[in-house]
Amino acid sequence: MWTIENRGRYDRSKLRYPSDLTDEEWALVEPLIPAGKRGGGKRTVVLREVVNGLMYVLSTGCQWRAVPKDLPPRSTLFGYFDLWNWDGTLGRLHAELYVKCREAMGREASPTAAVIDSQSVKGAEKGGPCIDPCGYDAGKKIKGKKRHILVDTVGLLLNALVHPADIQDRDGGALVLRTLFGRYPFLTKLFADGGYQGPIFAKAQKKARPGLNTEIVKRSDAAKGFEILPRRWVVERTFAWLGRCRRLAKDLENLSTNALAFLKLASIRLMLRRLCAN
Repeated sequence: MWTIENRGRYDRSKLRYPSDLTDEEWALVEPLIPAGKRGGGKRTVVLREVVNGLMYVLSTGCQWRAVPKDLPPRSTLFGYFDLWNWDGTLGRLHAELYVKCREAMGREASPTAAVIDSQSVKGAEKGGPCIDPCGYDAGKKIKGKKRHILVDTVGLLLNALVHPADIQDRDGGALVLRTLFGRYPFLTKLFADGGYQGPIFAKAQKKARPGLNTEIVKRSDAAKGFEILPRRWVVERTFAWLGRCRRLAKDLENLSTNALAFLKLASIRLMLRRLCAN
């Protein structure tokens, strides 16, 4: 928790950019980055600077061509970003840091309860509509993409998907559960809002995770104004945490796979700072 007493632990003013990794953060990341391929010339790229460059783009939301000159070229940054997204490096890094965060909090590595929700994000002017088309969310009146996330009860990201905004929560939620691929085998409880109620999601949930019990947390009809709902506030707080990264302020990516990669990178950034601030 941010207080006056522990404010010094979050001070990044001595770094070149606030988005740069500290020595402690890099010590967690470095062992999880795969070595270069055998044969050919020796790798000359400084991988720590590559990660710093990706964190700079994520934190500031700048265009690739606007990356400062003291960071690696945009072609190098995007090349490693695309490679690590394709070969699963980001996923492995996220999984390792997630286990470390759970253990640091004195919890089991695999959670037993989760919360699911979605966030519609307005699309920016960009290419890619013929490959990854956007959609229109009639409820939120937003044209763009929808981020669907599954978090544990402390707000750490378990799984996520990015899809057109016109896909209903019940259908997108089923995709999120189906893409868990056997991870988190001890999940037995799922908390969701009213958008996931009904036989369609229930049938898809039983097919994807038969041992999972879904509880719909509804807002009281008598409630007026803002109301904190049990469990549902956890996933909303996670969206707020991820929203600190300006690259996620809008849907800026041509491909949904790249948008999902930045979402994972934002979660990695969050867990790194949490682990190294204790």
